[in-house]
Amino acid sequence: MSLNIPNLERNKPLAPFTTYQIGGPADLFVEVYTIDELTHALLAARRKDIPFFLLGCGANILVTDKGFRGLIIRNLANKVTFLDNGRVLAESGATVAHLIEQCMNRELSGLEHFIGIPSTVGGALWQNLHFLSADRQRTLFIEEIVLSSHILTEEGQHRTVQVDYFQFGYDQSILQKHQDAVLDVTFQLSAKRKDEIQIVMDENKAWRNAKQPQLSEYPSCGSVFKKIKGIGAGRLIEQAGLKGARIGNAEVSKKHANFIVNTGNARAADILQLIKYVQEAVKRKLGYTLETEITIIGEQE
Repeated sequence: MSLNIPNLERNKPLAPFTTYQIGGPADLFVEVYTIDELTHALLAARRKDIPFFLLGCGANILVTDKGFRGLIIRNLANKVTFLDNGRVLAESGATVAHLIEQCMNRELSGLEHFIGIPSTVGGALWQNLHFLSADRQRTLFIEEIVLSSHILTEEGQHRTVQVDYFQFGYDQSILQKHQDAVLDVTFQLSAKRKDEIQIVMDENKAWRNAKQPQLSEYPSCGSVFKKIKGIGAGRLIEQAGLKGARIGNAEVSKKHANFIVNTGNARAADILQLIKYVQEAVKRKLGYTLETEITIIGEQE
């Protein structure tokens, strides 16, 4: 495969770029730092009809042991511009954590609920990033603060779209069905004192630390399964008696059952087998069919 992309690498191990710390190599790999570089890489791959995947923080995905037969584009385009009336323009490679910090310093509220979730702006739109509200009574979605976005369409056209274009749902967006790429996003935030924003961030971080396994403990991809009929998958998995279930070095977290953690040198095959085992057990014992919310990247056995 020949591509006219600067700094292109071959046979690049992907495990270090994922929160799971799992996965084989990509045939082709490039890091891009500007929207122009991102656009160039996307168009080059499309011209040659080479499969590609946009990589952000590497969460919510599992790279297979055989790796990816195509081009991985690691998006590091992260410029943030503060506009008027609470509007913020962020490039798609900006991390949500970095954006939250900048917005808090300017006393702009709306993103702080998502503190602690490893995601880029592009990844946040891909999956409609969400977390519980401060009172834990409802789920807040990134779509609620999205105004518009500049995208590169499947056909290679630049286009500005409004929030409705994304057809957001729970853990889903139109980006999962089409190969349109987010270049930047404009958010609508509201004014709030810095200390009030900090309180929400501290409470959310404390809640996560208490309820969920942290990456500093064991690598994971975040939640594995979608809610079903309003019921958290973790509750169903726990009811089925599956906390602590293991295959190889993959384990259903003893802290939160909707996390499958890498206890040390787990293979993607271990994770996939454990996912299947959990699905079959929950179906057999409780009658529910669990669907995954993670994206499987690469060549499977």
